[in-house]
Amino acid sequence: MGLEEYGLTEGLSRMLMDYIEELRELLSSDLWDNIFLNCSKNEVFIFWLLYQKHAVNMTEIADYIHVPLNTATGIISRMERNGLVVRTRSEEDKRVVNIGFSEKGMEQFEALVRELVTYGMKVMGSFTKEEMALFYKMTSKIMEILRQENRRENAPPKVRKITIE
Repeated sequence: MGLEEYGLTEGLSRMLMDYIEELRELLSSDLWDNIFLNCSKNEVFIFWLLYQKHAVNMTEIADYIHVPLNTATGIISRMERNGLVVRTRSEEDKRVVNIGFSEKGMEQFEALVRELVTYGMKVMGSFTKEEMALFYKMTSKIMEILRQENRRENAPPKVRKITIE
């Protein structure tokens, strides 16, 4: 079974399937753990949010990673058990609980950034000037397509008017 049912030619379908299989092998769990330090996608995004804002509340986290509040609470609870974040009460409003990096969490985030920069520099360093220009052009196109999809998915639903006689 190929990807022809999605409008790809047989040759392109085979090439894409081979590419994905090779990528799967190259991104072994050891390499993935090495790059992302055994963090889930949401944990990486939470790290990024904490790095930018230093302390945030649960609602901000849930909004940022686009999950319900109870899901965000579960992720933060797991990160807290692993010693990556700490919860502290707001000085201004004791009802508000802020989430921030623990020392271990900041160390892990910094290690994550170092790994991403190291791998990114290896990849980018292997490109010629022309390949870099092409890479940026292709990346920009991909980002624009994703932006268009996001706008389409988040557009308000059209209201259907029904004439009543």
